[in-house]
Amino acid sequence: MKRFRNKMKLRLCLFGGLLFLIVASGCGTSKKVGMSKNEALLKVLSYNIHHANPPSKKNVIDIDAIARVIVESKADIVALQEVDQFTKRSGNASQIQLIAEKAGLKYYHFFKAINYDGGDYGIAILSKYPFEQPTYIPLPQKNTAEERILAFVKISVNKMPFIFANTHLDATGNPANREVQMQEILKTFEKETLPVILCGDLNSVAGTAAINLLDTQFKRTCLANCEGTIPETNPNRTIDYIAVKNWGWPLVKHQVIAESYASDHRPLMATFNLKP
Repeated sequence: MKRFRNKMKLRLCLFGGLLFLIVASGCGTSKKVGMSKNEALLKVLSYNIHHANPPSKKNVIDIDAIARVIVESKADIVALQEVDQFTKRSGNASQIQLIAEKAGLKYYHFFKAINYDGGDYGIAILSKYPFEQPTYIPLPQKNTAEERILAFVKISVNKMPFIFANTHLDATGNPANREVQMQEILKTFEKETLPVILCGDLNSVAGTAAINLLDTQFKRTCLANCEGTIPETNPNRTIDYIAVKNWGWPLVKHQVIAESYASDHRPLMATFNLKP
């Protein structure tokens, strides 16, 4: 009788172990389903990187710091402003290539705005998704200043194509250049039927002519009580933006990332739900 009871206990233990494995396997499946839901999220980052020079360290280039910000943000598509390409001050390196490699973003493109320090200076787009038709157009000026551009590519995510654009408007005290530059951007996308995400350092706060113009065609991801993006310590002004046009996917989150070392701007991120 005792031997019989021991055999029954053994069978129950084996059955319980098998049941645990089945349940655990089922839990694993549920977790995977949850991950697939997350894959419908699109994270977009806009970041003026100050040519990877931390403001607290004069003449220091810290590519790792910029890459770390991107990695920790888990951004899918990134718009960078103030990027060096083969300049002397940055060690004659391709900053965008180094950042892309360190951040694990396979697709990237640098768009030249001006000649600078033996190389080029401009803006860039990085993405975990392939893109096509990299295009840039020069932006106009009313007063002579550093030349600025608008750059954009075509990306498809979950078989949904859209335009991803990046820009950096004039930084001089006179707002006239920023106004005509925004007019040119709006003209470029005026007849665009695809959804458009526009990112960039617009060097303008809400209520100014450039932002009022932007609002006639695009919708900013934050419209009131927005966190500042500059300066990097105790930011009190918003001049970096993400805005959308023809965009049917809901905004999940607008966030200014609390990063105060890598650049003189804080990174701005918007998360959208692309699930149909």
